[in-house]
Amino acid sequence: MEKNSVKDWAQKVIIPEENLRFMQSGNDFVDEEAFWKAINENKESTKTEIRDIIQKSLSIKPLTINETAKLLNVTDPDLWEEINDAAIAIKQKVYDNRIVFFAPLYCSNLCVNNCAYCGFRSENIHEKRRILTLDEVRRETEYVLDNGHKRIIMVYGEHPRSDVHYMAETIQEVYSVERNAPKSGRVVGIRRVNVNAAPMGIDDLKILKASGIGTYQVFQETYHRETYANVHPAGTLKSDYHWRLYSLHRAQEAGIDDVAVGALFGLYDWRFEVLGLVAHAADMERVFGVGPHTVSVPRITPASGSLLSNNSKYLVSDEDFKKLVAVIRLALPYPGLIITAREKPAIKREVIKLGCTQTDASTKIGIGAYQECNPLQELNSEQFTIGDSRSLDEIIREVGEMGMISSFCTAGYRCGRTGDKIMGMLKHCVEGKFCKLNAVLTYREYLDDYASPETKAIGERLIEKEIGEIRNESFFMKNNGRIFNEFMKNYEFIKSGTRDLFV
Repeated sequence: MEKNSVKDWAQKVIIPEENLRFMQSGNDFVDEEAFWKAINENKESTKTEIRDIIQKSLSIKPLTINETAKLLNVTDPDLWEEINDAAIAIKQKVYDNRIVFFAPLYCSNLCVNNCAYCGFRSENIHEKRRILTLDEVRRETEYVLDNGHKRIIMVYGEHPRSDVHYMAETIQEVYSVERNAPKSGRVVGIRRVNVNAAPMGIDDLKILKASGIGTYQVFQETYHRETYANVHPAGTLKSDYHWRLYSLHRAQEAGIDDVAVGALFGLYDWRFEVLGLVAHAADMERVFGVGPHTVSVPRITPASGSLLSNNSKYLVSDEDFKKLVAVIRLALPYPGLIITAREKPAIKREVIKLGCTQTDASTKIGIGAYQECNPLQELNSEQFTIGDSRSLDEIIREVGEMGMISSFCTAGYRCGRTGDKIMGMLKHCVEGKFCKLNAVLTYREYLDDYASPETKAIGERLIEKEIGEIRNESFFMKNNGRIFNEFMKNYEFIKSGTRDLFV
């Protein structure tokens, strides 16, 4: 594509007036002075104050900026142990005992932006540029299905060749793919496509909504304005702070009621970014009555052509990373919390114990990397370095050994439990009960369709335990056990070979 054509396209992307309706007297929700005041003036909290905040979180109420800052400043090891215990207790209370799995599918690394931390940056001459054809998208999807996944998050660089029309075409292609599961031979397909893409105007977001997406994910990267400007050069689309800041507000205005926030930890002080995420969620609650469905916590990792990715003075240690995950779990008790394959297995294992609800597995982030079956990363075709390349079966087995069931549930999307509906159920600790049922059903599918003998043996024991808990839970036994009986009927159908049943 000619440079002038790309420039003409870029000039039409940003529509500043679409942000104004969400701002208050022209101001956004990131009050940097207030953030730093909260961090600096809440360093001497008593144990009683911290424990009161923990109790508020355990009642599934979001924390204020000041309350979050008090937790960020805790230094007492015993209090951190209490915070960590509360984090997993909150996750158990809201989402029950399961981890949801998904796979990323990178469709294009063409990009008009020049972000200092990213391998896709336009000035990275080492990057091998590529955009997948629909046939290639189909083959990538087949590989992902053959591994056992039911959820995909599709990722696109910001470029006119990968605009919303390309996204809609590739999403529909993914949904059209069917495969025979390797163990059972049952017909399987991707049940939900989520999207990680650039900010868009409301009209384009309506096109994306019509394509059948689940969650729309846009990370602010950093909420600190000066840092944002430094890592997103002027003159690029991504340099517009407010266009990105209100991308998820516009998505909700367009009817996409499941949205996902995140920050790239390591660009600026991690404590500030945590407060940015809390403020972001609060502002969506203010405007729409519903916050983000999920919060992601990626840490910066080395990227091709990026000195910053290795040398940022704000790189987050493992200990601080565990702290920020625990604090986010307490500050935002009902959104899902995603840990990704950027992290190495050991730290992923520890962070899952701090209340994470989702993770990716068998992850490849090169363009066309699944079908190429290269066991090694090719950094010059990827956005960043991943730390965990293990197979889905290996990670499911590990999660099982930790006593957690694996879930591929997409029932909420298809039952209309999205947006304010699912958030209301999460806040009242009801959605997690259905999560438990549907997790068991999809876990049964995985064990019969894909699992290795070792993973299946662990899974069988876990399912027996989970069904026992379900049978003893009064919620499921109301009205002569109507919900329990429906669950068990579906469970027996799945054991007999039926697929894609949910409660």
